[in-house]
Amino acid sequence: MPDTTRAKVGVLVWNQYSEWPAMRDIGVRADALGYDSLWTWDHLYPIVGDPHGPFLEGYMIMAAWSQHVSRATIGLLVGANTFRHPGLVVKMITTLDHLTNGRAVLGIGGAWFETEHTAFGIEFGSGFGERLDWLDESAQLMRDMLREGVGTARGQRYHAVEARNDPAPVQARLPMLIGGAGEKKTLKTIAKYADAWNVAMVTPEEAAHKNEVLRRWCDEVGRDSDEIERTVSLGPMIIRDDPAEAQAAVEAIKAANPAIEREILTGSAEQLAERCRAYAEAGFHHYIYHSPSPHDEETLERFVTEVLPSVA
Repeated sequence: MPDTTRAKVGVLVWNQYSEWPAMRDIGVRADALGYDSLWTWDHLYPIVGDPHGPFLEGYMIMAAWSQHVSRATIGLLVGANTFRHPGLVVKMITTLDHLTNGRAVLGIGGAWFETEHTAFGIEFGSGFGERLDWLDESAQLMRDMLREGVGTARGQRYHAVEARNDPAPVQARLPMLIGGAGEKKTLKTIAKYADAWNVAMVTPEEAAHKNEVLRRWCDEVGRDSDEIERTVSLGPMIIRDDPAEAQAAVEAIKAANPAIEREILTGSAEQLAERCRAYAEAGFHHYIYHSPSPHDEETLERFVTEVLPSVA
């Protein structure tokens, strides 16, 4: 069983209002600094601030990173289940696993951004409940194809009959990470199928509660809860000791991402380490912060060199 309690750090590089050279460079730098994981989004329009702006496609970004990054795992946080047939997703992520020599992560979630679905003519379903039913069916097929090399869909939403995944992934167990925190459906799907779980934009107290709900679902479905890695998405942050310097960096992010309203955490390395320690007490040990454009070099370095040792 993998160690799901070792402190890890990751960076989610925003692919909205950014350009490939900048995303390439921060990926290379994160890898050199010793980051455990490198992530980007799976969307078609910007999701923070003004949606009418540039956005680079996630799978292509990951494939490009694979040729420049040699240590960190690479994944989507998280893939939009509505965008692609789950069998195709398995083939794509398995190919990425070969491109990275065994460092791909299959990130998947129910999808939520109706604007991009409407624009691209992608079916959005009747509501979030239906999309979560689709996710559950999809996760089962993906799990079977990854673990057994072949899978058949249940057939309510997806149709696949003995779909083969050949060649197999490089990893003996390519991990599937599912994002979300819905207590009635999402956490049950995670308990049944996921190797890792991501919860985003919740307080440590809320994270602790969700973790307890997941443990109950694991008991109900007969799964060892400790098999599932807990990851937490911290959102964008700026590490500075001087509040004025932090505010200047925040203003640069706002200028590059029009109409952004999402909170950007600021503080010293110790202040942000204290926040991570609160998530550790809630059972989460893989901390992923967001890097919007312009990607801040000081935060990237200090998060792994100062925050991680303090948490670990």
